[in-house]
Amino acid sequence: MPASTVRKRSRSRIIGAAALAAGASLMLAACGSTKDTASAGGGGTGKVGVILPLLTSPFWQSYNDYVPKMAKAEGVEVLKTVNSNSDPSQQITDIDNELTQGVKGLVVAPLDSAAIQAGLDQAERKGVPVVAVDVAPDKGKVAMVVRADNVAYGEKACDYLGQHVSSGKVVQIMGDLASVNGRDRSEAFRSCVKKKYPKLKVLEIPAKWESDTAAAKLDTLLNANPDIKGIYLQAGGVYLAPTLQTLKSKNMLKPAGQQGHIAIVSNDGIPQEFDAIRKGQIDATVSQPADAYAQYGLYYIKAAMAGKTFKPGPTDHGSTIVKLPGGVLEDQLPAPLVTKANVDDPKLWGNTVR
Repeated sequence: MPASTVRKRSRSRIIGAAALAAGASLMLAACGSTKDTASAGGGGTGKVGVILPLLTSPFWQSYNDYVPKMAKAEGVEVLKTVNSNSDPSQQITDIDNELTQGVKGLVVAPLDSAAIQAGLDQAERKGVPVVAVDVAPDKGKVAMVVRADNVAYGEKACDYLGQHVSSGKVVQIMGDLASVNGRDRSEAFRSCVKKKYPKLKVLEIPAKWESDTAAAKLDTLLNANPDIKGIYLQAGGVYLAPTLQTLKSKNMLKPAGQQGHIAIVSNDGIPQEFDAIRKGQIDATVSQPADAYAQYGLYYIKAAMAGKTFKPGPTDHGSTIVKLPGGVLEDQLPAPLVTKANVDDPKLWGNTVR
């Protein structure tokens, strides 16, 4: 198919299109976004390895569930997913093991933006393209990064809290700062508060995407600062439950609208966050697209295996491909803010899974 072909698809159509996947597979090599260029290469066939960062988060559990569904719809042959269990060293080993099995492409969600380079270099030496999902590598070759704008995550959380907390202390429970996601969200939130809401004082908890660490450090912080007015959770999948439990144990979990309520905004868009919004336990979350991560991670690896390349610009699926430092391309997928006003929107992936 010519490189300029544009294919328009909606999410609902993709999920329901598994029966047509075989006949549509040749069309998938031409990107449904900006102009792409075919190079001399294979036809996008062969087994693909999918490596997960962890499975202790409901977000990654949902992503894991979407992988085989989207693989069928996209006409991609995937091996059983591999869980690196929050260990960057294990993730490098996992990549090596997949390469030993003869995969023709890899979809990897990096745990450590720097450490992942060793695995990417292994894949490059063997001529196996890699698509990074959720986290961009600091160095190393990837065909595409599939990710939402994590700077926007921090800014949306900042604006929500800034508009609902006039002054006082707010805390951000940060992710792993070895990950570009943790760095982007943390710095964006911090900078936004300083620039736009100077009456807020930011306290920080580095929690490394670990629920136990978040709970212990939040407990200590609340003992010293019982006047906290707002909390930003950089990962609802791992921080929501321990945060609610810690607040409840201190009789500080007041529903929205009641005096003493602590405004809470989160990231992920999992069903548990939506339920917490409905109950008034938290106020908002940024919906990170687990379904689209799986869909477009597989879409781009098939295109890379077929020798397709892409250019910066808007896509037909509501995102924008941007060029990162070093020349790496990133498809920045939409990640809407969810509040009580739109929490029941059936288009949100968190309302389609349980």
